[in-house]
This record gives sequence, C-alpha cells and structure tokens, in this order.
Amino acid sequence: MKTQIAIPNSNGETLHATLELPANKKVEQYAIFAHCFTCSSQLSIVRNISNGLTQYGFGVLRFDFTGLGRSEGDFADTNFSHNLEDLITVNDYLSQHYRAPTLMIGHSLGGAAVLVAAAKLANIKAVATIGAPADALHVSHLIADKEDIMENGAASISIGGRPFTIKRQFLEDLENHDVHTIVPKLRIPILILHSPQDTVVGIENAAKIYQLAHHPKSFISLDGADHLLSKKADSLYAARSIATWADRYLGFDDEREPLKPDNAQVVAHLDLENHFTTQISNGRHGITADEPKSVGGDDLGLAPFELLQAALGACTNMTLKLYAERKKWDLREVYTHMSFVRDTVDNEKMETITKMIILEGNLTEEQENRLIEIAAKCPVNKTLLAGVNIKTLQYEQ
Repeated sequence: MKTQIAIPNSNGETLHATLELPANKKVEQYAIFAHCFTCSSQLSIVRNISNGLTQYGFGVLRFDFTGLGRSEGDFADTNFSHNLEDLITVNDYLSQHYRAPTLMIGHSLGGAAVLVAAAKLANIKAVATIGAPADALHVSHLIADKEDIMENGAASISIGGRPFTIKRQFLEDLENHDVHTIVPKLRIPILILHSPQDTVVGIENAAKIYQLAHHPKSFISLDGADHLLSKKADSLYAARSIATWADRYLGFDDEREPLKPDNAQVVAHLDLENHFTTQISNGRHGITADEPKSVGGDDLGLAPFELLQAALGACTNMTLKLYAERKKWDLREVYTHMSFVRDTVDNEKMETITKMIILEGNLTEEQENRLIEIAAKCPVNKTLLAGVNIKTLQYEQ
C-alpha cells in the first residue's frame, strides 16, 4: 500500500513524498530513502527497494528533494545543505504524523546525505548506503564544466540526458560537508552496499567509508550490478539484505498482529508499477510471486500455479515426516517433484498435478509403499481433490 504525501519544506515549498506500507498495514519500523543526485523517488531502484522492504515490516518514506521529481522549488537554487534540510524536514514530518524513523537509506549522493543527516538526528538508529561516495564533493566529478561555473557563476549541464543549471554556490557548498570527519563520529550501525563494477562511484569509496566507520559496520557486495541497480533482481536483493541486517539492530516484534481485513491469514499485494511482481505475507513471513519473462513478468518468484504445487509439496513432505516419526521408521529425507498439466481428453478439459516422490532412508519396500499411500492423504492433497468453495468479495473500508 502506498500513500502520497505533501510535506512543506523550510522555504514553504512542497516536497512530494510516497509512504510505502506493508500489505497488512502494520509497520514495525519506519525508514527514509534518499535518492541520488538529480534523480527522483520514482527511479526504479528507489521504488523496488522501498516496496521490497515493506515485506519485512518497514514503512518506507521515499521523497523528491527540492526542485527534483514532483517536488516544488528550483533545483538551481539548491545544494547539499538543502538536501540535508529536506531530510531533516521529512524526518520531523514522519515523527510527528506517524512514528519516528529508525533507519535511513541513501543511494549515491543520497548515501552521503544520510550519513551526515544521521549525525544530527537522535532517532536514527542505523544507516544503509548504496553506491555512496566517501565524500559529497565526489559529485563534482560528474560536472564537466566546473571551471565555467566558477568563472561565470552558473552553467547548464546535461546529466543522464537531462539539462540542469548548476550554480557556483552548489560547488562551494559541497566543500563545507566533510563526510570524512562525520562518519568516524557516528556511533550507530552502518551497512555499505556497493558494486565492484560501479563506474560512476568507484568501489574504493565503499572501502573508505568502511575504514572510517566504527563497528558495528557491514559491507555487502552487489556484484554484477551497475550504479543504478537497473536490474530489478539487484534492487530486490539489496532490499532483502538491508532488511535482514536491520533486524539484528532495530529489533522487530516476532509476535506480529493478524492481517487485515477481517483477520485474513494471507495477503497478496501487487503495485501495478511492478508489472506482475506480487508480495505475499502472512504477517510474519514474506515471499515473492511473479510470472516468467516469457509472459511479461520479471521472473523474481514462483508463478501462481507453481505456488499451488509448492503448497502441495510442502504439505506432502510434512505429512510423511509426521507419519514416519509416529511409526518410528528410518525416513531421513523426502523429495516431492511436481508438474502441472492441462489437457483435453474426450473433449473434456482436465488439469493434473503429478507428484513424483523420492524417499531417502533405511526403509523396507512395504514401508515405502505405505508412505506413498499416506502422501495422497495430506490435507492440501485432500482439499484439492475435494474442491474448495472460493468467495470473492470487495472489502469495505
């Protein structure tokens, strides 16, 4: 679920923000995502990681810095200090209207910004950077006309095929923020994610941040990814990594509330921006479903009928384990291979799931035959054979 929010900044301009919530709407921890230089919160890396983190109980606020994306203001009049002010403004808004965030995530120059901002915000308990420079001044390497800007006060440059006006004060302001002196003062956990193949912000920046930071500090290699994590699989891997790491330091509630509406047992959430990628949760655990690329999906999870087979296979294996333990038989491993086939026999459409079961252990032929019989009696197997009534209703909020 996502909510569009308008947040006034210190100049009275409106920052556009999107609050991503877990499918069950129960937020364990809030996080803020800061995008890269001249980017926006609609960039795929920002959307994918924010959405991915909701699977782990995070509420993630992603926003556009002043003058970028859908936020008001003139980008030419902003600088790194403005970015920091925006981060603090968004942090205060989230704290006042929802709950104080505990995690800040920043990509590229946004990574440098969250490191500096975290030093000013007592409520931030952890920081994760993605492809971040070790110093804010690094962004000046992307600006080819620095001499022209310093001499004439401003220049129009092209970044990523888009024109931006950069003023002298922007470059001068970068020199006032020394990440090198701020990172050693941080006493919160830091996670550094970086690709060795990053050609925009080299991997040596990750090494420098790691060297400067105090423990607990962690590094995860995004091997094979580009700077923008253009492949969806790379950004979702980053989301899983951040969530797993943060759980150790932020402390999540293991006894999570039932899902809504009406105490649902499972919820499936699809944001149409994500093609077919669907996040599924029972309030404690999450999995991803998708369609293969051959039908327009991203192939980031099991397809719906594969999930159906997975449920049958899991139930089969668990049933056999319980039966063998009760009988005290030496069953050690079970493999249930399944296939789903649609066919037409005598002009009648038929759907068949075939289970091929491999039993490992010191079993007699009689025991193996009995276990195969029991496999057909697992609860999911019986439900599928008997058929199930399905009611489809619209939830009235």
